[in-house]
Amino acid sequence: MEFNRRSLLKSSALAGIALGMPILNTKFLVNPANAAENKVLKFLSAETLTGNWDPSSHTTLAQINLESFVFGYLTRAPMTPEKPDELVMELATEMKLIDEHTLEFKLREGVTFHDGKPFRAEDVKATFEYASRPDRPAAWYPGPCEVEVVSDYVARVKTDKAGYPASLFWFLSSFLPIMSAKDVADPKTLSARPNGTGGFKFVKQDGNTTVLEAFDNFYLGKPTIPGLHFSFVGDATTRTLALLNGEADLIERLEAEQVETIEKTGGFQLHKAISVENKYLWFRCSKPPFNDWRLRRAVCHAIDRSVIDDILGVSGHASNCYVSPVKFGYVDIPNYPKFDPDQCQKLLAEAGFPKGEGLPELEYITSVGFYPKTKEYAEAITAMLQEQGFPVKLNVMEVAAWGDALYDRPGGGPGHMIDCGWSTGSPEPDLVLRTHFHSTTHRICGIQDPEIDAALDKERNASKPEERKKVIQTELMPLLAEKTPSFSLFTSVFIHGMRDGLSGLYIYPNGMMDANKATLA
Repeated sequence: MEFNRRSLLKSSALAGIALGMPILNTKFLVNPANAAENKVLKFLSAETLTGNWDPSSHTTLAQINLESFVFGYLTRAPMTPEKPDELVMELATEMKLIDEHTLEFKLREGVTFHDGKPFRAEDVKATFEYASRPDRPAAWYPGPCEVEVVSDYVARVKTDKAGYPASLFWFLSSFLPIMSAKDVADPKTLSARPNGTGGFKFVKQDGNTTVLEAFDNFYLGKPTIPGLHFSFVGDATTRTLALLNGEADLIERLEAEQVETIEKTGGFQLHKAISVENKYLWFRCSKPPFNDWRLRRAVCHAIDRSVIDDILGVSGHASNCYVSPVKFGYVDIPNYPKFDPDQCQKLLAEAGFPKGEGLPELEYITSVGFYPKTKEYAEAITAMLQEQGFPVKLNVMEVAAWGDALYDRPGGGPGHMIDCGWSTGSPEPDLVLRTHFHSTTHRICGIQDPEIDAALDKERNASKPEERKKVIQTELMPLLAEKTPSFSLFTSVFIHGMRDGLSGLYIYPNGMMDANKATLA
C-alpha cells in the first residue's frame, strides 16, 4: 500500500496537519466510497518489521503486534491497572503449579495451525525448549527449561534442573507465541514465514506491507474481516493523513496535535490506554563516566520530569517506577530520584566533577519517527543537563540508525545515554528488570552490579508470588532507584485512531490486537 504524501498536502488544511496545527473542519477529507470498499483492515504501523519470522529472534514491538494476529498464546493478559495480574485462558484451558518446579498446562482441543497441523503438547514443548535457549535474542525466559509431554493435551514445564521456580512461567504464558514443533525442527521454515493458530494467516510480504487473510479453520470461527494489510509508515503525520483520507482504517502512536485534529474532524474513534511500556533514559554503565552511580543519579536529579509531561500531553503517564502500573510488582518507589539541582551538584562534587568540571563531552542519543515527542523532550532534557554543568551533545537519529546503536557491546555501546522504551505483552516484570539489569543478560545499559544481581536472583527464586512481589517492591525497586542504571521518565499512553466503521477490535496495553470478532463497515 502506497501513500502519495505530495497529493495529500495540496490543500492548506492538510498542510496545517503536516505542521502539527489543529484543523477545525476536515470532514471533506473522508471519501465515503473509498471507506465503503475497505473490507480488508488497513493498519499503519509506526515501526518496521525485521524480516525474520521466528518469534524468538527479535524484540521488535511492531512484529510482536503482528504476531498477535497470527499466533496463539497459552493465555492472554488484559493488563489493567486495577487487575495487573489477571490472565485469560486461550490455547490453555487450565494451568496449575504441581510443585515448585513444575507448571502444568491443560490444552485446548480442536485447534490447528495454518498449515493444517493439529495443535498438541509437542508444540508447547518445542516452543518453550527452543526459545528458552540462552542463544535466542528474545528475552522471554528466566532460563532454560524442559517440557514433559504427559499426553496430547497436557504439558508440564519443568525447571528443576535449571534451579528456578516454575511459577515464573505463570505470567510468561501470555507472552509466548506458540510455534509448531514441525517449524521449530526446521529453522529455515520458521524464519521464512509465520505459522500460528491465530485468526489470520500469512499470505505474502509486499514491500512494506504484510498481507494476512482470515483463517478458515480458526477454532473460534473464521473472522468476519476477510484480511489485514499491516504496513509500515514511519511518519506520524502521514499516518494521520492516511486515516483522514480513507486510505487507512487504523493507525497507532498518535501525538497530542493529531489527537486534537481527529477529535475535531469527526467520523473517527480514539483508543487511549496506559501501556506496558515505560520510556527510559538508559546510561552506558559499562564505560566512564556513567560506571559511577553518583553521576547517573546526578543526571536524574537534574531532570524536571514535569516539563516532559507538558511536552507529551496525552501521550504520557507520570510514573515513579521501573515498570508500568499494569505490571506485576509495580510500586511508587519512595526514593525514586526527584528534580533536585542541589542534590545534583552535591553528587557531581562527590564524584570529582564539581559543577561538571572535567567531564568529557557526553553524547545523548535519541530517535525520531516512532515514539511521540522524543526529539522535543530530548532537547528539553539536554538543556536541563547543560544548565547543571553536564557537557551534553544531543544526537537525533532516524529509527533504523538508532536501532543499530541501541544495544550495549564490548567496551560500551555508542554514546553515553540513549532514549528507548521497553514494552512486553505480559504482566511479568522480569521481562524488563532481569532483561536489562542482571549482569548475565544486560542489553542496553551494560550494568554489572553484584547487589542488583543478588536482588534479582532473590525475587526470581521466591517460591510464592506474594513473597516475590514483596522482594520486588521493598528491596529490588529501591535498589534500582538508588543506583539508577536507567531513569524511567514516564509510562507511555498508547493512542490508536480508527474510523467509525471499525468495531469489536480489542487492543492490549502493549499494542497487540485481537481482531477475531471485529467488523469493518
